[in-house]
Amino acid sequence: MAAPKKGRSASAQSKPGRSLVLILIAIVALTGGMFASGHTTPRLGIDLAGGTSITLKAKADQGSAINKANMDTAVDIMNRRVNGLGVSEAEVQTQGNDHIIVNIPKGTNSKEAQQQVGTTAKLYFRPVLASEPTGAAAAPSPSTSSSASPNSKGGASPNPSGSASTSGQKASSTGTGSPTSSASPQGRAVSDALKADTKATSSPTPGATSTSSAGADAKSSATPAATSPAPSGAATDGDTAKLQAQYAALDCSKPAQRAKAGQNAKPGDPTVACGQDGKIWSKYLLGPAAVDGTEVKKAQAVLDTQGAAGWQVQMTFTSAGSKKFAAITGELAKNQPPQNEFGIVLDGNVVSSPYVSQAIVGGQAEISGRFTQAEAQNLGNMLSYGALPLSFKEETVTTVTAALGGEQLHAGLLAGAIGLALVVIYLVIYYRGLSLVAMASLLVSAVLTYVLMALLGPAIGFALNLPAVCGAIVAIGITADSFIVYFERIRDEIREGRSLRPAVERAWPRARRTILVSDFVSFLAAAVLFIVTVGKVQGFAFTLGLTTVLDVVVVFFFTKPLMSLLARRKFFANGHKWSGLDPKGLGAKPPLRRTRRSAGPAAGPVDPKEA
Repeated sequence: MAAPKKGRSASAQSKPGRSLVLILIAIVALTGGMFASGHTTPRLGIDLAGGTSITLKAKADQGSAINKANMDTAVDIMNRRVNGLGVSEAEVQTQGNDHIIVNIPKGTNSKEAQQQVGTTAKLYFRPVLASEPTGAAAAPSPSTSSSASPNSKGGASPNPSGSASTSGQKASSTGTGSPTSSASPQGRAVSDALKADTKATSSPTPGATSTSSAGADAKSSATPAATSPAPSGAATDGDTAKLQAQYAALDCSKPAQRAKAGQNAKPGDPTVACGQDGKIWSKYLLGPAAVDGTEVKKAQAVLDTQGAAGWQVQMTFTSAGSKKFAAITGELAKNQPPQNEFGIVLDGNVVSSPYVSQAIVGGQAEISGRFTQAEAQNLGNMLSYGALPLSFKEETVTTVTAALGGEQLHAGLLAGAIGLALVVIYLVIYYRGLSLVAMASLLVSAVLTYVLMALLGPAIGFALNLPAVCGAIVAIGITADSFIVYFERIRDEIREGRSLRPAVERAWPRARRTILVSDFVSFLAAAVLFIVTVGKVQGFAFTLGLTTVLDVVVVFFFTKPLMSLLARRKFFANGHKWSGLDPKGLGAKPPLRRTRRSAGPAAGPVDPKEA
């Protein structure tokens, strides 16, 4: 029964070169793939490469519940929004039950990213009821936004639906003065606009009148053409009077008032808001939301190469959004300028207020005006990815410069080099010639780790951060521990009187069990840590788990076959004093010779010298 097993064992022992060739082929293939992909260095995280990290906390308001589905949706939308900035290496992930962390690498406008990602991002289309500049810009200054021009192309190509284009950028009204009471012409304008909006929202077709201006020939919001007739001092209900007072007192040139404008306003109620056109801040009185941002299917910035419109933003609505948008634009198109505007409101701020010349049907529209490329792309991103299922509060914003990241990377590499040097010194002093096997195995493990980290960056988005570097440093000890276990088993066999070749083979099954159990415990700890934690700690867990798996691969396919080959060399086989396997240095005792028991009871003990 033992003979076949012995034969198979001898066959396996006689061909350790196969395992070495196999792992060599794997290293060459992975290295070739790394160079072929063009990613020859691991992708660095925020703390090493520099960048911005934003922590957001979800708030349970506006009827939305904080649950896994809404958090995952928010992460997906934020990820698409930040990718809309051209940041393909950004990380958006949840932390706990109600936090989201957004990591944006260097080379990105962190202020713009913070504005787009680090806000509540509620997007609505609201009819403009009134607007005017505030602060130093309150003096009359006609706007220069382009005039409206119907476009039968519907934003993409001609179609029977006759979808039209909207024109204008950020409306800047030319109203004079600030309304002080409902008895003044401006006060009557605001009151009448609110009354008209209330009637419009109670009817099946959404719509509202506006009292703002957006064209070059715009008139004051207090002109007769901009208001519906109403007697002086017309009565208003409490909410209308309160909103009118808020609009009259609002000064959008002051940051404190901008932050509070329209705070906690519900989508179905009129509200006040602020908007900026260049350096001019304007205040707006807005009607109830006619279209929700979630009903924008797609929006993108395009350059009009055939006309003089320049950069435009093309929008495509969902089926429900198309009907709502057609209804509101149809109502607004009936009004005279400046009563035909709708405000695109993001987080209570009017980011654009284009005006409409005719009803836009077919689910497609274009917003044209004095856009630069950056402004058009920014507006397109807001329209595409603006509506989140939850609102968020910005808790912390951490910016790491590239210089600081470089210093941390240098410190991490220095710590790793010191740890590796200490391990090598210990191996050389204690194991002597065997330290060459350990160092060669560490080198193979390091090469495999580096190549896999470089490949996993573009493949799964793995980023090497400072905790991940710590995980790699800890892995040096784990890998060296596996070699030490095997070397000590071999020494135990030599102490029992065996020669090196059988000692290497007999020590392997015992060492193998210990190595597998030890690495399984380490991998299990890394897996649990990766599952229950988020953020940078996951980098430590992932690196620790990866290097633990590689430790098993290296020990089985490199260290053990290499020892089998070296056992045939005289330097190790004869137990040279510098080989680390000197029987005398290890205190080996010669084994007793086994002899046949004598026939008679007087057979004496075997003389130990016979050995």
